[in-house]
Amino acid sequence: MTAITDAEFEEAAALAPEVVRRYLSGKGWNAERDLSGAELWEWRPPHEPGPPYELLVPVTRRRDYAGRVADILETLAVVEARRPGDILREMRLPPVDWQFLRLVPPGPSGTAPLLDLVSALSGLKDLHTAAASSAHHPQAVQPGRKPQVVKDHVAAVRLDQTRVGSYVIAAHTPLPERRATVRENRAVQDSLFTDAEVIRHGPPPAEPFARRVSRMIFAGVTCAHTAAERTLADDSVPHFEYLARAGLSANLCEALVRIAGEERRDFSLAFAWSSEMPMEQPSPPVAISRRHVEALDAVAKDLRERLGREEGAVLNGVVTKLHRDVHPREATIYGSFLHEDALRQRRVRVELRAEDIDRAADAWRAGLEVAVAGDLEPRGTGVRMRRVTMFVVRPE
Repeated sequence: MTAITDAEFEEAAALAPEVVRRYLSGKGWNAERDLSGAELWEWRPPHEPGPPYELLVPVTRRRDYAGRVADILETLAVVEARRPGDILREMRLPPVDWQFLRLVPPGPSGTAPLLDLVSALSGLKDLHTAAASSAHHPQAVQPGRKPQVVKDHVAAVRLDQTRVGSYVIAAHTPLPERRATVRENRAVQDSLFTDAEVIRHGPPPAEPFARRVSRMIFAGVTCAHTAAERTLADDSVPHFEYLARAGLSANLCEALVRIAGEERRDFSLAFAWSSEMPMEQPSPPVAISRRHVEALDAVAKDLRERLGREEGAVLNGVVTKLHRDVHPREATIYGSFLHEDALRQRRVRVELRAEDIDRAADAWRAGLEVAVAGDLEPRGTGVRMRRVTMFVVRPE
């Protein structure tokens, strides 16, 4: 057992009793009975026989309060296989929802190849972006331009220290520091993703946006797992856009594919909910295998090919090629979209109007920049711009 340090003992003395109880409640502990000035809390490890773990939790600050909290921290350190200081730090966090991304990389436990981590973290960011976009406005294929509320959510997500168990990335989303009313608690205890009312009407309006995103992550990932299983069982990719209201999107599927990395490694996602806003419905971990990843790649491509049109995009770049052998005429423009990171440069085939052909040719010969507005449609692994509404050649 890792003993608590003197500095941690002083910090333990400053913890409020309700903070300790909130942490225990969020980790699955239950208050069994009241004692004199304390409560007896128990936790039974799943799938393990034998007596439960027990903690004596003070309900008021008495002379031995700091010692009792220190005992709790040291017991939790054994149960969770973590340092008491890490648990103490987590107790002091504001109300948060947790997502635990468990990777299964080769090599010693607790380590992971750098490239695996780069893909996993990038995919985790995309996963939050996709879930936040669905919480804001569900769509089977989400546009590249993200509203500010989505950007603000992704900026608020924090990474915690890794956990024991191969390589576990812990992320948490802060929630508003308030207690939900009885009416709100009843609302958020509705079905997370399966029941028809949620699919038709979306999540309850009383929830904070951060909690809606957390639910969308769980619901979307669970729906993605179901979609992958059905795809593997069929000879073709079924249509899954009806699950968009529950959080499934091409973007979310692509995020899961990115988490798996180039090696398509297995991974799983587990979820924990803030005890400030408890969730009564179980939310078990979701395991994604290599076969699931391949199926999700196909699901994402199918959704984009059938539903991936994006209206009113603006492309800034230079004309690199004119295609005279097609009708209507097309040009390849190398540049970036206004709604994306300006550093992301790509080649886009643009379908030209009759009045744009001479302008495109002049810009190509002079090497001038152009700005083009139109609708984007999938084209292979990229996009094509059609229905152009603006073609402007910028002065040299």
